[in-house]
Amino acid sequence: MILSSILLQAASGANAGASGYSSLLVLILIFVVFYFFMIRPQNKKQKEIQKARAALKQGDRIVTSGGIYGKIREVKDDSFIIEISDNVRVRVEKTAVFAAHTPEATEEKK
Repeated sequence: MILSSILLQAASGANAGASGYSSLLVLILIFVVFYFFMIRPQNKKQKEIQKARAALKQGDRIVTSGGIYGKIREVKDDSFIIEISDNVRVRVEKTAVFAAHTPEATEEKK
């Protein structure tokens, strides 16, 4: 609500001189705060996830975004072939791999 009133005041041109510049300054300040508190941390997290996916290799245990646990049997350019049970293999995109699964982490939660 405050943001919309600032935008309306800046667009109307009713404010003259210094108050017009202060509205613009507040608007810029809002964008800077959004960048440092929302956009930048999200980009850092996305880069970490991409590095973790690139480091996965054959034999690693993973969890897909759909909650399927499996073991990587083959790594391709854009996908993994995972084994979810004996002789049951599924091809999933690399972007669907949510996290590397370690049995130690599961035992600690119990």
